[in-house]
Amino acid sequence: MAELYLTYEYHIAAMQLILAMLGMGATLTGRDFREIVRSPKAISAGLSVQLLAVPLLALAFISWPGVSAGVAIGIALVAAIPGGTVSNIFTYLARGDIALSISITTLTTIACLVTTPLILDLLIGQNLPADFVMPRLGIVIEIGFTLLLPLLLGMAFLQYYPRNAPAFSLWCIRGSLLGVLMIVVGSLLAGRLDLAAFGVENVVLVSLFSVALAMAGWLVPRLLGMNRSKATAIELEVVVRNVNLGVLLKVSIFPASDPVLAPIGDIVLFTLLLYGGIQLLIGAGLIRLRRGQNGEPSNNESGAQDSPHA
Repeated sequence: MAELYLTYEYHIAAMQLILAMLGMGATLTGRDFREIVRSPKAISAGLSVQLLAVPLLALAFISWPGVSAGVAIGIALVAAIPGGTVSNIFTYLARGDIALSISITTLTTIACLVTTPLILDLLIGQNLPADFVMPRLGIVIEIGFTLLLPLLLGMAFLQYYPRNAPAFSLWCIRGSLLGVLMIVVGSLLAGRLDLAAFGVENVVLVSLFSVALAMAGWLVPRLLGMNRSKATAIELEVVVRNVNLGVLLKVSIFPASDPVLAPIGDIVLFTLLLYGGIQLLIGAGLIRLRRGQNGEPSNNESGAQDSPHA
């Protein structure tokens, strides 16, 4: 079973991500992007945190003395990937600005064609084996075919089959979640998620990095005087990232079949999955906190609330 998973690990990761993006695309229409024109300040703030502040924070943690190459690469991957569909769902549940969340997710997804290989090159070039060459073109192709193309196909499905789109999106998301489960179970059976080998100090480091992202997402919109709904959207966009893409890039760059790169890849995978679990806990905590706060109009009153997207 473990050998079967390792043989098809890349295909499972790719299909899982494609299904997630198809599901997201099948919920998007042109009106979801009006926030780009309506709130350029909020959009600019969200993009700045995602593309500048997050990589700088990652650099600070990667530069910490004694950080292993695998953990450094995992943190860099987290910093280099955009937000995902879960951030949109969490924003809705936290009564944040859905339109802003969707706009930032989509724009960072498009931008990552350029920003992901660039950020990875800047952050982890020194952590890779001396003879390793960063597959920049391969990363761009991966993102194009597993992120952007499925997103556009999902939007086309909604355009031509609007009545069937909700069910289509739901089943795509369910298939994506099944893919995540297969990756976790397959990695466990293959002995690649070893907490003892990963080390408690690395668990603490990744946890602190997660908290640092949450603090950056909280601080920037409040310094700019944004209302609670927009601040919540940016906060969750920063914390809840597209770990699915990180897993796919890890599988592509550090294949399990390569005896030299596989040990590094195992630590990278553990880092990504650990961050994925922590981001869900932080996101759930933010939802509970925001829903419990009073004294500010809800999105329905401010005109910022759209229908939820799954």
